[in-house]
Amino acid sequence: MSNDQSKLTEEEQRKRREGGKMGFAEFVALTAAMLSLVALSIDAMLPALPDIGRDLATSDPNDVQLVITMMLFGFGIGQLIYGPISDSTGRKPPIYVGIAIYLVGCVVCILSQTLTVMLVGRFLMGFGVAAPRILTAAIVRDHFEGRAMARVMSFVMAVFIVVPAIAPAIGQGILFVADWRWIFGSFLIIAVVVLMWLGTRLTETVTPERRAPLSFRRNARAIAEVFRTRQAFGYTLATGFIFSPFLGYLSSAQQIFADIYDLKDEFPIYFAVLALALGVSSLVNARLVMKLGMRRLSAWSAAIFTVLSIVFCIFLFSVTDQPPFWAFMAYFMVTFFCTGILFGNTNALAMEPLGHIAGVGAAVVGAISAMMSVAAGIVIGQAFDGTIVPLVVGFAVFGVAVLLTMWVTERGG
Repeated sequence: MSNDQSKLTEEEQRKRREGGKMGFAEFVALTAAMLSLVALSIDAMLPALPDIGRDLATSDPNDVQLVITMMLFGFGIGQLIYGPISDSTGRKPPIYVGIAIYLVGCVVCILSQTLTVMLVGRFLMGFGVAAPRILTAAIVRDHFEGRAMARVMSFVMAVFIVVPAIAPAIGQGILFVADWRWIFGSFLIIAVVVLMWLGTRLTETVTPERRAPLSFRRNARAIAEVFRTRQAFGYTLATGFIFSPFLGYLSSAQQIFADIYDLKDEFPIYFAVLALALGVSSLVNARLVMKLGMRRLSAWSAAIFTVLSIVFCIFLFSVTDQPPFWAFMAYFMVTFFCTGILFGNTNALAMEPLGHIAGVGAAVVGAISAMMSVAAGIVIGQAFDGTIVPLVVGFAVFGVAVLLTMWVTERGG
């Protein structure tokens, strides 16, 4: 074992002792579980979207995509509230409130009879789940920083990615024996389990002496600091650009597999394969980031992501707008592998200079990137025209935006 590895192990052990009851593995598992509420709430719904659209009498097949994007809209707004509060109250109380709101949203969705009511419920679910999602990043930042934080987040992402891989199969399994409303019932149960786990096992990471009084002026200064800090703001934008086409994919994935490739029943399997590409990338990133650094890995991943998307666009426009299924899967497996590496690293780079305002910092970073991606993701998803062309164009365009943003952040004057 090298000296650096020995030092890292000692540091992790020190942080672990600070966590109280939890060891490192359980800490990773709980943070992954809190993150997974978001992925579960999105991906388990995908097989049910046609049934929801039918039962709620939507006029346009693309309208049901709003069941996905409206939740993320609430998610983006919620982050701006929970983060600043957590610096004053500690991380756990806002998470309790957020999960309670999430549970109310689940009930509204279960009882909904129109798309409008469903979207209200989904907004509440997103607004509520923002608390465990965004404060997870702050909790990790309370314990780790720099490459160590990126390493921990990669482990968290690797565990967390199992959920989107199996979530559509869970949703499909529920649909075999019950209607789509029971999917929301499963969300209720899982959220209660996470709430109990958090309450009984995680020691508060913001001790009383580290808490700051809740102040509008202080929060405004902290938000302004995020915008003024080149690294934080630049990598926040990069994170938003990365997630934008990915959200477009999530919104239209069920239509792509079912309508273009006639794989409605096999959809959960192939969705899982692509999701696992993200999981594998997180594991690879955890091993490489300590040696190569976040910036180098991010730059190479963004370059491969972008060039491949541009080449695939040329293929779609010059040869066929409906490529063979193997080509579709190969393209997205490589693209999602690069996306997985980018997710963990750009978020960690954005948070790196914000340790002294981790709560507000996590809120602003998360809110900006989420709201960016929701707006762009709706445009990409609504552009679905029976082909994958709008989606691949979205990946190419936003890939260029990621590269430019990273270049300006690192080298701009």
